[in-house]
Amino acid sequence: MERPHNTLQPHRTPGRRPRAERPAPRTAPAARGRLLATALAVLACLSVQALPAAAADASDVVSRGVTIPAFYTPPTNLPAANGALIRSEPLPLALSLPGLDGPLPGTATRIMYKSTDSNGQPVAVTGAYIEPSADWKGDGPRPLVALAPGTMGQGDQCAASIGLQHPITFNGQTVSVGYEDLAIYRLLASGVSVVVTDYVGLGATDRLHTYVNRLDGGHALLDAVRAARGLAGASVTAASPVGLYGYSQGGGASASAAELQPGYAPDVTLAGTYAGAPPANLYDVIKGIDGSALAGALGWSLNGFLQADPALQSIADDHLNASGKAALDDLSTMCVGDAILKYAFKKSTSWTKDGESVSDLVENSPELQRTLDNQRIGNLKPTSPVRLATGVQDDIVPHAQARQLAVDWCRKGADITYDAVILPNLGDKLLTNHMAPLLTDQGDAIDWITDRLAGKRATSNCWTMPLQP
Repeated sequence: MERPHNTLQPHRTPGRRPRAERPAPRTAPAARGRLLATALAVLACLSVQALPAAAADASDVVSRGVTIPAFYTPPTNLPAANGALIRSEPLPLALSLPGLDGPLPGTATRIMYKSTDSNGQPVAVTGAYIEPSADWKGDGPRPLVALAPGTMGQGDQCAASIGLQHPITFNGQTVSVGYEDLAIYRLLASGVSVVVTDYVGLGATDRLHTYVNRLDGGHALLDAVRAARGLAGASVTAASPVGLYGYSQGGGASASAAELQPGYAPDVTLAGTYAGAPPANLYDVIKGIDGSALAGALGWSLNGFLQADPALQSIADDHLNASGKAALDDLSTMCVGDAILKYAFKKSTSWTKDGESVSDLVENSPELQRTLDNQRIGNLKPTSPVRLATGVQDDIVPHAQARQLAVDWCRKGADITYDAVILPNLGDKLLTNHMAPLLTDQGDAIDWITDRLAGKRATSNCWTMPLQP
């Protein structure tokens, strides 16, 4: 089945072939070699096998040669309640070992649930719930962590729930790595249940993924908690302590969810939130990713906002050239690996008719300024503890804007633990300064969140902010 044509995308032109029929982009032999080496290295680290995609049937969507099962196509009518389950099915984990109490690290279920998008409209979101085999050794009921994935891409094949089943997808047309599996498995090993959101439009085939949209991301994460509680056979209940966890795009979603929770989900009591490298101020982030190894993320952002706000379509039509429109269309089905291979270090000036950068366009457009202002995280106060970590060398999701989020929250009297991750400069614009803290800080982040789930009190260090880098 072809993915539905999205009429809100100004870069779609009459006569362009639907996504499912688009030929695979050509990759130079050297690039293919580097890509294969990277995939094999990650595969070895994860100790898993890339599993073949299931054969497509008439109801399946195909994205860059990857079959998206019919499960991911939402029904026409959605339930009224946020977090209400729409459907579920068993989800085979790629790395699953036999254990005395069941498969290790746990038993997974693919889920689809109802949420509310940034326009206040109902939306179906997919994800996964994993019931751990390990016992929870803390007091009280088994806790739950809702995990918001980092940047995966915009193609449906990039969804984190698919990544749990197929950690490496490499077929010559796309490359996707389920790198969040590491954090998920570490949480499961501590006896914590995990629910993972795929976000709005990532996996679900009815629309594009609304990348870094704070309302869509925050709502989807909070509603994933509600969905997990309603899943038959899950050990978590309304009495289970709840934590939120995310880095990069996921850090923005978890940060947004933490400050939205009092108003949007008062029934979800949070024990704590980990927000790593959150993109809190998208104007600064646009400058950081433009011309970087992750330059393709600019296209994902533009695609998402053009879908969420059709009023921006005329601005895109007026300023994007043919190359820019083609890039947005191309990126709309790409995962991170694809975007790095084809668009790394691309500057947005090559996408516009007059050579302006995207940040220049924002400066000159009150409408775009309002759009980014509405995405700013930090205008609300989280009422539960938050640990915010940011690498001091991060130039992709700039350190200064993440630190400013901690300052903004501290000024509102929030309970904030701020951690500046101090590492050497590993290369400007290479993505290394952004990715290194994901790994080096992960142990501390998981320890902090499990302490909160165990009932240990957090100690805010807001008073140290003037001394912190």
